[in-house]
Amino acid sequence: MSKSCVLAYSGGLDTSVILGWLQDEGYDVHAVYVDLGQPCEDREATMQKARDCGAVSSRIVDVREELCRDFAFPVLAWQAKYESIYLLGTSIARPLISKVCLEVAREVGATAYAHGATGKGNDQCRFQLAAEALNPHVEMIAPWRIKAFRDAFPGRTELIAYCEQKNIPVKASTAKPYSSDENVLHISYEAGRLEELDVNGVETVDFGMGVSPQEAPDKVEEVTIGVEAGVPVSLNGKTVSALEMVEQLNTIGGRNGVGRIDMIENRFVGMKSRGVYESPGMTILYDALMYIEQLTLDRDLLHLRDRLAPEVAEMVYYGFWYTPKLDALMAFIREAQQPVTGEVTLQMYKGNIMVSKRSSPNSLYDDEIATMEGGGSYNQDDAEGFLRIQGLPSRVQGTVRPRNY
Repeated sequence: MSKSCVLAYSGGLDTSVILGWLQDEGYDVHAVYVDLGQPCEDREATMQKARDCGAVSSRIVDVREELCRDFAFPVLAWQAKYESIYLLGTSIARPLISKVCLEVAREVGATAYAHGATGKGNDQCRFQLAAEALNPHVEMIAPWRIKAFRDAFPGRTELIAYCEQKNIPVKASTAKPYSSDENVLHISYEAGRLEELDVNGVETVDFGMGVSPQEAPDKVEEVTIGVEAGVPVSLNGKTVSALEMVEQLNTIGGRNGVGRIDMIENRFVGMKSRGVYESPGMTILYDALMYIEQLTLDRDLLHLRDRLAPEVAEMVYYGFWYTPKLDALMAFIREAQQPVTGEVTLQMYKGNIMVSKRSSPNSLYDDEIATMEGGGSYNQDDAEGFLRIQGLPSRVQGTVRPRNY
């Protein structure tokens, strides 16, 4: 009896070769194209290509809305950024790919799950940790971690030759000076020339989601975003879905040069790597939510969230999405975000985002308390007792252990 396997399939050179190799290894292959908003000239043609190459079945599963609503927006609510800068666009998507592939595996009766991630990167961790959490008995197949596969395909030439031998249609175009990965949340660029740190990444990359700040219009563009309980729900007064929100803000942010970064990051497997990213829509949403939180979250809750946010970012980056720890943290942020409702208007100008106005029915801002003018409802006499109590430990310690100054 043939073994059965689900392959996370893109239609590109690597996964086309892996599809053929899995058949050589005795597997019936079910190809799954998980639609995250990545570019594809013809999705149906890609699926037909998989079948022509011998896949028992092939299908497209559109999860763009789910990616934005159930994966990106909860991470947004945490204001989670890996190493203070990366918005986790690739990291967020990988557990969803595993979830979809395992759902298909359960439907078709497959016991194995294969992917094309390398043994040096983060994606192998995200795919496998998610898959094993959802199905502890799944057989994971990562060909690039198998020595016999690497020996058979040491370079692009051998991959193309294999496709020619198997009559697998691939585009044998000249490789880019870097690699890229795109979904509706962002595009990441790495490897190739970007591994040379004396190369200007922003000048090397041909960005796909927008213009540079220098090329952006010489005028301010405003956008108004409405939020309910920490979830973005309206754009310029119109209710939109999570996917519509991200897509429309990608367009607006992209034409204004918003959301580009170039960073050296620490991969989960231990090495440092360089990544160039663009995330125009999500960059705008991070700022929009932050400004409404400033009105609606009390100090101690906000500071606690900010202390935990790097922990959440690290877990998402590493691939620990389906874990009790992250489940608990997500429950916390859903409760913490309940008062975060309001509307904010942002101005974009040549890569910059500036707040124009903000409002909330749950605002904790009270100008009668905050005013620096005379009067108001704040009694400055109260500060004397407050500071005497706050300073008590310092006075005691200063008496017992005088400091030299």
